[in-house]
Amino acid sequence: MNHNQPPYGDARIFNLPWFQDGGPGSVPPFGGPFGQPGGGPPSGFPGGQQQVSAPSSPPPSFTPQQPQTQQAQGGFGVFAVDPGAIQGCLFRFTYIWLRWDSFWFFPIFIGRRSIAGFRWQRNRWVYYGVDLDNIQSFQCY
Repeated sequence: MNHNQPPYGDARIFNLPWFQDGGPGSVPPFGGPFGQPGGGPPSGFPGGQQQVSAPSSPPPSFTPQQPQTQQAQGGFGVFAVDPGAIQGCLFRFTYIWLRWDSFWFFPIFIGRRSIAGFRWQRNRWVYYGVDLDNIQSFQCY
């Protein structure tokens, strides 16, 4: 394996806060990959700027109705959420609609191409990350 190139040939995989200090090949300081049971959040961002933890309560008990998208109205066929648009949802309960799934989410990091935080799954918060271009729509509360 060539240690000078990131695994899977995609440098974006290292565009997350816990990889910034160690560079490519660093291991995130939690037990498993995004969305895997047993995987917890990072203990903090580089330099100890912020402690991160899951919300102490469950998300709202309702499922919001998905807003109409351009594609549903016969418009654009490509989805891409602008990081600036979802920035206002940081550290707030947010309902996310992906192309194939929908769920409550609590974002703690928003990058140029991805978002990370906690996903409500099986009555508990699980650390999770997703590319912004996979998000069809979102609504924060």
